[in-house]
Amino acid sequence: MLTRRDMVKLGVLAATQNLLPRSRASQARDSVELRSARPAPAKRQFRSEAVEREIGRVRELIADSHLALLFENCYPNTLDTTVFPSTFEGKPDTFVITGDIAAMWLRDSGAQVWPYLPLAAQDRELRNLLEGVIRRQTRCILIDPYANAFSRDTSAPPLSFSLHDDTRMLPGVAERKWEIDSLCYPIRLAHGYWRATGDTSPFDEQWRVAMHLVVATFRAQQRKSSEGPYRFLRLTETPNDTLQGNGYGAPASAIGLIHSAFRPSDDACMFPFLIPSNLFAVKALGDLAQMATEVLGDRELATDATTLAAEVRHALQWHGMAHHGIHGKIWAYEVDGFGNALFSDDANIPSLLALPYLGCVRDDDPVYLRTRRFVLSPDNPYFFKGTAAEGVGGPHIGVNQIWPMSIIVRALTSRSQVELLACLRWLRNIDAGTGFMHESFDKDDPAKFTRPWFAWANTLFGELIVKVSRESPSLLASDL
Repeated sequence: MLTRRDMVKLGVLAATQNLLPRSRASQARDSVELRSARPAPAKRQFRSEAVEREIGRVRELIADSHLALLFENCYPNTLDTTVFPSTFEGKPDTFVITGDIAAMWLRDSGAQVWPYLPLAAQDRELRNLLEGVIRRQTRCILIDPYANAFSRDTSAPPLSFSLHDDTRMLPGVAERKWEIDSLCYPIRLAHGYWRATGDTSPFDEQWRVAMHLVVATFRAQQRKSSEGPYRFLRLTETPNDTLQGNGYGAPASAIGLIHSAFRPSDDACMFPFLIPSNLFAVKALGDLAQMATEVLGDRELATDATTLAAEVRHALQWHGMAHHGIHGKIWAYEVDGFGNALFSDDANIPSLLALPYLGCVRDDDPVYLRTRRFVLSPDNPYFFKGTAAEGVGGPHIGVNQIWPMSIIVRALTSRSQVELLACLRWLRNIDAGTGFMHESFDKDDPAKFTRPWFAWANTLFGELIVKVSRESPSLLASDL
């Protein structure tokens, strides 16, 4: 609940940042008429009674009609439009597209369905759908642990921009960009599903083999004795779409960190050790070790995951932080082990801003708080502040393009209700009348946006509103 002191502070902020809620009259003049943009029930890919009840519960708490309709559209968007539930060998199988790209990213698919986990225990059909995602991800990893995106079936060709990539393309692979987080997200989803439901049925021998492969892949990409088996080249005019060094990436010292060829934005890394992804790997390996012990009874896998996590954690403490001239000792975005560090952040998750959201650090950790202040300042080259909003973007789209995802993550990791209210206000006003979140928008004009159908951002927004409804419902009780 906002205290009197918070409201005074909010008034001070509003004087300089235009955060104070407008009067109802001015809001009515400025707002764009919005209506439900969900598909008709008969055209939805999947319907969950538990999700529908949750939509109804939360909508009752939201006084602002525009925000309420955004939530109604966005929260179920993954289920409404992107999931294709079926069976494979008599077991649940769920293919999940990103939205306007008809392929399944390991990262996106895990993130898209994550917000529904708290409801899975009370909805058998939803639980089956989530089990199907886990099983499909398992099969994808076994096809190729270095691929980031997969086709619905092995007869489908790669994505158009991947057709001529110089890398080892196997049937069923849509794109083959090696990204650490591609193997972290399936573990996160598996662990979250197990904790939410108690169901262990997806964690069979096939899943066990896939998890051994995950650890082996991480080990190979420490590159202690060789460049490893992965290389990637693409003939392109976009330099962040291919790797230097004959396809192996920039040089790096073997310091125990895991190489990532690409970022979660699918952009090439400048320096091969992507710090947020290495921190995510430590968390994922810890979760995997727990499941290996308590679910699989696989002592070897538990030991391997624990040992690797400890090694990467130690290397992060020695090499993952650097001294910034203004903000002091903070997490770098990328390093190379030779003493070079990139001070930046990217809106895609894992990001430095998102570390507490992923469970990698505490939200009151001093190093994180200093890093957060850097990320949300002009000292971050991809932090943009305009008349529409302020937030983080990235080189994937370019300068002056804010990603709604970064505003959502800022809210999810905020310890200030004043900041949270500001984020809700920005998110409410940047949909350009479409009723959905987008990939990015111009900092001064939300009507200039990319990707009208980006399910991850939509569902993440829904996750935020559910969180606010449970932890700070008073913020939803008045017009923004």
